Amino acid sequence: MIGESGNRNILRSMAAGQAGGRVFFGISALLFAASAAVTIVWGLSMSSMGGMTMPGGWTMSMTWMLMDGQTWAGAAISFLGMWVVMMVAMMLPSLVPMLWRYRQAIGAAGGKRLGWLTALAGLGYFFVWTLFGLAAFPLGAALATAEMQLPALARAIPYAIGAVVLLAGVFQFSPWKARQLACCRGVPASCQAMPADAGTALRHGMRLGLHCSYCCGGLMAILLVIGVMDLRAMAIVMAAITAERLAPAGERIARVIGAVVLGAGLFMIVLAAWPQ
Repeated sequence: MIGESGNRNILRSMAAGQAGGRVFFGISALLFAASAAVTIVWGLSMSSMGGMTMPGGWTMSMTWMLMDGQTWAGAAISFLGMWVVMMVAMMLPSLVPMLWRYRQAIGAAGGKRLGWLTALAGLGYFFVWTLFGLAAFPLGAALATAEMQLPALARAIPYAIGAVVLLAGVFQFSPWKARQLACCRGVPASCQAMPADAGTALRHGMRLGLHCSYCCGGLMAILLVIGVMDLRAMAIVMAAITAERLAPAGERIARVIGAVVLGAGLFMIVLAAWPQ
């Protein structure tokens, strides 16, 4: 009788785990679909506004400029909301496997709080990206203001963009990149037998966010300088981040991406120097 009871408990636990897995992946899919849809609508609305033609033959995005009647505080809040939604759409495909490993690490200790703890880990992850958005807006807005006031600086921007892309390509080959990518692809030691409490879940999510930002900092820099709400650039960067995180040969893919980015950076610098 004891053996039969034990078997029934195991079967119930397996069934509960399968049901929880379906809920987890279902919610993740819905969240990705919603954030991607909002990002696309936002991106299309921004592109419909056009931009400001600058000395040097390039166009400044409206992302860094005030709309009619808008204050800087309102612009910052609008950018931050757009940034967070965009980060969810871009990072969720590569985050889901990490959150799944977290769920497996806390296992039965999570009990009925498993979903809530997983959500907290996700919130910790995107909190880190929110901080980066808070830093990106004032820097971008200040640079945009300087570019509008200093024509010589504006003419140098195409070269600077090419240089940023070139450096991002070099970064893909660095040992630092390889270490951070290994942390994102593997199961960190902190994931082993992790306590099932809210503070640990939040801190774990923040650690994941830091590793992720270190790993894909070069690719995100490309997005920022090319156009933070450029849908094509977002799709390419998202595909690159997801491929190097999830594909079986992620390290090799990261180097292939680096080679492509290096070529793109060199091409952009040559194009900027080419007589108009």
